[in-house]
Amino acid sequence: MRITHVVTLVSRDGAYGGPVSVATGQLGELAARGHEVELVALWRGAGPPPDTVDGVPLRARPARTLVPGQGFLGLFHPGLLPLLWRRVGRAEVLQLHAGRGLVSLAALSVAVARHRPFLAQTHGMVQPRRTVLARLFDRLYVPLLRRAAAVLVLTDEEEAGLREVLGPGGPRLVRLPNGVRIPEPGGAERSPTEVLFLARLQARKRPEAFVRMAALVHAKHPEVSFAVYGADEGRLAAVGQVVAEQGLGGVVAYGGALDHDAAVRRLARATVYVLPGVDEPFPMSVLESLAVGTPVVCTEGCGIAAALRRHGAAEVTDGSPEQLAEAVLRLLDDGALREHRAAAGRTAIAAEFSLAAVADRLEEWYGFLGRGA
Repeated sequence: MRITHVVTLVSRDGAYGGPVSVATGQLGELAARGHEVELVALWRGAGPPPDTVDGVPLRARPARTLVPGQGFLGLFHPGLLPLLWRRVGRAEVLQLHAGRGLVSLAALSVAVARHRPFLAQTHGMVQPRRTVLARLFDRLYVPLLRRAAAVLVLTDEEEAGLREVLGPGGPRLVRLPNGVRIPEPGGAERSPTEVLFLARLQARKRPEAFVRMAALVHAKHPEVSFAVYGADEGRLAAVGQVVAEQGLGGVVAYGGALDHDAAVRRLARATVYVLPGVDEPFPMSVLESLAVGTPVVCTEGCGIAAALRRHGAAEVTDGSPEQLAEAVLRLLDDGALREHRAAAGRTAIAAEFSLAAVADRLEEWYGFLGRGA
């Protein structure tokens, strides 16, 4: 089966985050089952687009800012339209990782124009918006999204928001978790005293809360180091300011953005991974941390917090620096607890968030689409 996925942006610094790792994970698993797969996207990075990303064939055009000040929404390249026309035309199955943006609008338009049935997966990015720009964009975008055979959703909250956006009589909404592959044990040597933040530096991820947590932990464990990685989306200056205020120069280090492979290796080396984010529908960094056996501290605002708590797979907090610090200290001080959380995390991945289970569901839907649904 020829399977084409479309996502907005692939980049050296992993700026587009979860949707890319979800797409490449799904396609990698499907390729291992004998399907012919490809990913279509914009590319941002030094040099021409690579031939593959995470082992998946990539067809890309360089990202250009067509609408300034709108972030990912405003990215495009005129050569992407003919590329989409060709790749969508040859695909037997089409899956669009569709946020609000010009790339998604173009992919939806081409799919409808070429009369190709498709699945859409919105990754929590299409929720009710009241701004004038969002309402204007949705006049074009929503009627196209309504043509999907089904829209794949992650959580109750995402489903409710999408129902409001799509209105009555919209496409079927199908619950599908994100999945990750559990690597073989071993690999990178784990640090005994490093706490890690690895996510985009944006307001929702709350990197400043990580730094304030670090100050509280540092007061009790001065030997512990704290690493911050991720593309800057407006909060790096604020992080630096909090580091200076708390006197944490040399304690909290910013290492820049990492591509996906490097990010997973970094997660595998940390003692504890902390994501203080709120309104996180399905954070892939949490799943990838669990998959490599790194204990996780997250918040109630994590969309999979209930599942993690059910499996005993993470320390779930209210997100305050104080509770984050208490959770980190518990893990640093108790090796048995770290081992328990790591084992429970891998169990949770195998039970609920494995790529194999996700691919099984996708193959069912692809068969449905292939019959002309």
